[in-house]
Amino acid sequence: MAEFARIIKDAPNLDDSDRDWLHRLVADWQVIADLGYMDLQLVIPVADGHFIYAGQCRPSTGVSIRPDDLVGHLVDSDMRTLLMRAMGSHDIFRSRQEEEDDHDDYYDDEDEERDATPRICDTFAGIWHNGRAIGVLIRETNLNTRGIAGRYEREGITAAKALFSMVSRGEFPYSVAVNKQRHNPRVSDGFTVLDSHGVINCSSPNAISCLRRLGFVNELEGRGFDDVIRELLGDNKEAIQQMQPIYSGMEPADTTLEANGSAIAFRTLPLNGPRGHFGAVILYRDITELRRRDEQLKTKDATISEIHHRVKNNLQSVSALLRLQARRTKNDVVKRALFEAQRRVQAIAMVHESLSQSADEMVDFDAVLHELLRMTIDVEARSDQHISLVFEGKFGKMPSQDATPLSLVLNELVTNCVEHGFEGRTSGTITVSVARWKNDLNISVEDDGIGLEASQQMKHDDGESGLGTQIVNTFISSDFGGTVTRSSKPEGGTRVDLTVTLRAAQNAERI
Repeated sequence: MAEFARIIKDAPNLDDSDRDWLHRLVADWQVIADLGYMDLQLVIPVADGHFIYAGQCRPSTGVSIRPDDLVGHLVDSDMRTLLMRAMGSHDIFRSRQEEEDDHDDYYDDEDEERDATPRICDTFAGIWHNGRAIGVLIRETNLNTRGIAGRYEREGITAAKALFSMVSRGEFPYSVAVNKQRHNPRVSDGFTVLDSHGVINCSSPNAISCLRRLGFVNELEGRGFDDVIRELLGDNKEAIQQMQPIYSGMEPADTTLEANGSAIAFRTLPLNGPRGHFGAVILYRDITELRRRDEQLKTKDATISEIHHRVKNNLQSVSALLRLQARRTKNDVVKRALFEAQRRVQAIAMVHESLSQSADEMVDFDAVLHELLRMTIDVEARSDQHISLVFEGKFGKMPSQDATPLSLVLNELVTNCVEHGFEGRTSGTITVSVARWKNDLNISVEDDGIGLEASQQMKHDDGESGLGTQIVNTFISSDFGGTVTRSSKPEGGTRVDLTVTLRAAQNAERI
């Protein structure tokens, strides 16, 4: 799809509305390929009268006759006349005169021996949008495979041809997009063909199975599809009304019906001809097991959220005990150590608080960091100091395995700035900057304080153990495989640069 997007973006004759139309066509054209056992190609005009293959679709219900990838290649020059003809008409046509008759699409004599060489029938339809042709849709059919077509295969092929023709009249894709279900119904999961009155012409075996699972056990063919739905739903008028767009077959629609312990997704594709509506295709998909798994995931997510909530509460209890003990001790060294431990525990608790409110085990790191660092400055700064905190760039979301150590690292660096960078000053600014590319981050923490050498001398005079520095170095090298660089700024102040790779996020992508 990335190649398709690039090709249509570079096309000189397409505007944004045209590109959106082509994206919607490609999002839905698998239905045509699967119903008709057809290979499809989308070509658009480019410079100097050439055409390029922008997209390609193979049927998942049969064998493709196009094993090679055509996308990005120019169309052979001998096809230009046919393509120009297609773009100048709302009609569809075949490349070979002998295949003009639709009956040539089938062989009635199943015992007839056929040549193994494919008899390929190419059919062209201009892709019309807003009153002009913006490309051509080509369908390729191997006629030698049609001899084994049964009733429901033939009905599917007829429906596919109708949808293909609707492209040339600007009627497909539909003006209302309805393929947005998480688990979209597919041709291979079952389909039913209705006539213009909503009566069932035929249903594929998988479609019959889907309706059986919902509880319908009677004969389908010749029944009105609305009768089938009413028999399934009984007196549930609200559900019957919800299903009305599905069984009427008059407009594109999708929904899910739950009955008899099963959940079936439905999708209606109206079929229009030159004279108007003449039927519809109903697609099915049994999503019972998918629904069950979704419920299990919801339960699991709720359990994980509760665990994070309890961990956060326990950590806050530990933090409160450390703070209480620090206030009771009379030894200044012990008091400082306990307050530092309390601050670090509080940082971890804030990460778990964020996780308890998240459904995907991902932390909104910017929100956590802003709250954590501002709290750190409020606690560590003297009452006569006003220290500003500035953020540049966005960290984005990351797994808790990355968020916890990174929050500790940045908390240590900002704490160090407050404790040692602004000695003898009543104001200052700390700037935290980040540039992220996928899972790689370049982070800097800088202040406009007294500088690196002076702050290091203060630490030595205060008799500090340098545990904060060890935490920073250990986490950056061990957890992130990164580097730490400390330097004095020429204009005054200290800068710490970090290079970080979010390893947990990287490993999750590989899985």
